[in-house]
Amino acid sequence: MTAEDAIYHAEGYHDDDLDNADIVEWYEARPVTVPTAVATGAIIGAFTLGVLTAVGALALMGRLDD
Repeated sequence: MTAEDAIYHAEGYHDDDLDNADIVEWYEARPVTVPTAVATGAIIGAFTLGVLTAVGALALMGRLDD
């Protein structure tokens, strides 16, 4: 007896309808749309965060050299 046979013979797992199971149809997901204002804000925010990080790192390196 294989593991698969043991599963099907176990109580609660024996189901005669497995052979007549319905086919599930998968549909393509709708493309994600982002308004222009939101995309622009995200880009500007990321750029600002990068600039602040770079300035902060340069300031810390300048103070550590003293």
